[in-house]
Amino acid sequence: MTQTLVKAPFRADQVGSLLRPESLKKAKNEYKAGKITAEQLHEVERQEIKRAVDKQIEAGLQVVTEGEFGRDWWHSTFMEHLLGAEGYIPEQGYNFSNQETDPYDVRLVDKVAYNPNHPFFQQAKELVEIVGDRAVVKFTIPSPNQFFHPNIINGQYKDFEEFAPDIIQAYKETIHEFYRIGIRYLQLDDVYLAVIATADFPPEEKKYLAELAVRVVNGVLEGKPEDLTVTTHVCRGNYRSDYSFSGGYDTVAPIVFANEKVDGFFLEYDDERSGSFEPLKYIPKGGPRVVLGLVTSKTGQLEDKEAIKARVQEATKYVPLEQLCLSPQCGFASTHHGNILTEEEQWEKLRFVVETANEIWE
Repeated sequence: MTQTLVKAPFRADQVGSLLRPESLKKAKNEYKAGKITAEQLHEVERQEIKRAVDKQIEAGLQVVTEGEFGRDWWHSTFMEHLLGAEGYIPEQGYNFSNQETDPYDVRLVDKVAYNPNHPFFQQAKELVEIVGDRAVVKFTIPSPNQFFHPNIINGQYKDFEEFAPDIIQAYKETIHEFYRIGIRYLQLDDVYLAVIATADFPPEEKKYLAELAVRVVNGVLEGKPEDLTVTTHVCRGNYRSDYSFSGGYDTVAPIVFANEKVDGFFLEYDDERSGSFEPLKYIPKGGPRVVLGLVTSKTGQLEDKEAIKARVQEATKYVPLEQLCLSPQCGFASTHHGNILTEEEQWEKLRFVVETANEIWE
């Protein structure tokens, strides 16, 4: 049976990133080595995005992305192109459970501001043109909360409170430009919320940081067009099939789930690291949809369909079935490295999500 939801998030949805095809990896390496031009790289990207869009539609998805093919990192490639920001190579990368990432980060070198020439605008415009009326276009960007780290602020502001109004304004203008281009479904990827939820902060500090995160996102969404759907994906790290954080949503749920004015939450629930469904009780009834990330993007092995159905049923103790959706817990390639599975396994995972969702909400 086909989708019944008119508005996103959809019963069968996805987080966004896709494995980079070998031809695209080759072209990017050649570009960085000075062997091909930016125009030649762009042509390869465009052709591979066209192919990825077709494959997503063939999988039965009503929502498609560009796979984040135009970026190396899910967050920094966007962040470094806001005015006042720059990318740089630090002494070390991020520590994940079993490895350290390649070193790359973002820092402010001036006051942050909206960039009318941000390269993501052209990427979004081309994606809208490629998809046409065949599916709903979804575009993903890091949450403004990703900037709330002292290393990123880099002494340009005395504290987070002074910084908050500028990042809110920069994102508000950015979102309105995405809307003008034709984007009607935007996702904010937020690792910061996972940090707050799982880190050993004193209770009052944790409460302040969670409230700040909600205040910033709600400030960004103030005055947004009514027909623009915006969701938050709470990410726990996704690098070469590895993770960064473990722990439930319990400590932030009363603040974030109850008060962040997004249209949906994409929540990772693919293994025991994410805790129980109990924090979902703070989701307002009839409010944001909850997209259960029950299908892992970290391996190619398919889940048991009946087990997934049982997990969805378990979640209905806290959120009505009509308010729930299904997706992978994260993207398949949050960085250009990609997770450890094949492209065909990736497409099979997405087909599995569609088939399972259709059977649950038939």
